[in-house]
Formats: sequence, structure tokens, C-alpha cells
Amino acid sequence: MTSLTSDKPRSIIPAIGNVTSALQPLAPVIIRVTTGLLMVPHGAQKLFGAFGGYGLEGTAGWLESIGFAPGFVFALLIGLLEFVGGLMLTIGLLTRPVAAAVLVFMAVAVSTHIPAGYFWNNGGFEMPLMWGLLALTVLIQGGGKFSVDRKIGYEF
Repeated sequence: MTSLTSDKPRSIIPAIGNVTSALQPLAPVIIRVTTGLLMVPHGAQKLFGAFGGYGLEGTAGWLESIGFAPGFVFALLIGLLEFVGGLMLTIGLLTRPVAAAVLVFMAVAVSTHIPAGYFWNNGGFEMPLMWGLLALTVLIQGGGKFSVDRKIGYEF
């Protein structure tokens, strides 16, 4: 019988505990790869007008309308961060610098969405906050065991 003062709680369904323990080392890579892959289409929207996006010109116009000028420069930087940076997070290359850039970008995005409230379906800050917290998690954890950073022997 496990003591009530044990540091590790007893699993109600032991088989699940065995599975989660076995998969635990993959959690950081799952978060990093998922974050990276889900950013790429957003960058493609801004850079290429893919997936119903507005492309560089449309994104630049919108950014200027909310006070970010020159809009083209910001649209290009954000599109590249999401597209190229997303790919870099996916493979774990320059993981921490990319995650830091995403975190800063999402902090700005949160601030611009605050007036719309919390919920994303009303244009609120819910999604940029989530993306920022995912970037913070990746920034803290780094590229991890299954990354190009680790393969080349440098943790940035």
C-alpha cells in the first residue's frame, strides 16, 4: 500500500501510468513540433496569400491600419517568423531564439487584441495568449533530445 505522504500519487489505472511514463520524454518534442507546424500556415497566409490569407500587401495594409508602419516590413517579418520560424521550431534549429521571437510577437498580439476581450471568436486575445505560452514553454525547454540543436551540439 502506498503511503499518503508519497511524492508520487498512485495511479488509479496503472496501465495508463505506464503509458504516460513511457511517453513522458516525448512531451517536449510534441509541444515544439506541434507549435512549429501549426505556425507555418499562418506565415503562408501572410507571405503568399495561401489558405485564404491576404498576402504581404493585405497584411501590410492591416498592420498599418492598427499603427504598425511600415506595414510591409512588419508583414514580412511576421510572415517569415511564422513560416520559416515555424519550420525551425519543427526541426529544433535555433529553438530558443525563435521561441523568444514568437513570445515577443505574441505579447504584442495579445496587447492589440485586449480591447476585443478574451474569446478568440470575437477577435479577443485567447489565441495569441495560448501561442505565447507555448512559445514560452519551448523557450524554457529548448530544442531537447530530438532536435537539430542537440544534433549539432549547441543549445542556443
